[in-house]
Amino acid sequence: IVRLGRALSEIESRPLNLNFKNLTKSLSKTYVRNFWKKYKDTKQYVRYNLFGTKTGRLSTVKNSFPIHNVSKDVRCAIEPTNDYFVELDFNAAELRTMLALAGKPQPEQDMHDWHINNVFDGDESRDEAKRKVFAWMYNPERKEPALDKMYDRDAVVQKYFNGSQVSTFFHRTIPADEKHALNYIIQSTTSDLLLRRMLAVMEHLENTGSFVSFCIHDNLVLDMRKEDCYTIPELVEIFSSTELGKYKVNMRVGRNFGDMKEINKWT
Repeated sequence: IVRLGRALSEIESRPLNLNFKNLTKSLSKTYVRNFWKKYKDTKQYVRYNLFGTKTGRLSTVKNSFPIHNVSKDVRCAIEPTNDYFVELDFNAAELRTMLALAGKPQPEQDMHDWHINNVFDGDESRDEAKRKVFAWMYNPERKEPALDKMYDRDAVVQKYFNGSQVSTFFHRTIPADEKHALNYIIQSTTSDLLLRRMLAVMEHLENTGSFVSFCIHDNLVLDMRKEDCYTIPELVEIFSSTELGKYKVNMRVGRNFGDMKEINKWT
């Protein structure tokens, strides 16, 4: 908790680099105009509340820049202080966490493509497979025999829920009823995984001019100098190496937060 508090203080100490010129073509939209008026004349900081949710997932305090809820229409105004934003996020993070807690190995490929071949026998489109999985995941009354067999939801709940509270893999205790138990187990565990990986990435960047700019749920956004970009493969490796196994990581790169392009690896 102490290390995490220091890390969040470090993030909060750096103002965002907002370039409002990037919004000029979108000023016909009311949201964009209101955003411009509200944030143009003062420095903006992302300030997190470490204790703002039951599960430990970070929220922001009242006067923080609302990084979790910024519309795609204005993300282009958020630019790196250095040369690039590099965004790392776990591929289908909560599904991977549930699979890991059920004692199953992590697929190296995209989770939804893996479901098509290993759960649905190739009979579903990617969008349909994705829809079915998420409709089933947190609804205890919904039955999908192939998914029930693969993930063993009941075993995960029995292991971490005692009828009145869940105790997660990372020993976080959360009051819960049966309806919300799995949600809390998975969301809390995934959030703690992200925060632990964030600390490891920050430690690796300590002696560089690059830094963690902010995180949004399961995504970590790095503000990278060109001369530090050789470390990106190492950072991906650090981020992917979780306490629950090797999670596949998606990476996006851009010169502003509204124009991030997915790439398979840094070259």
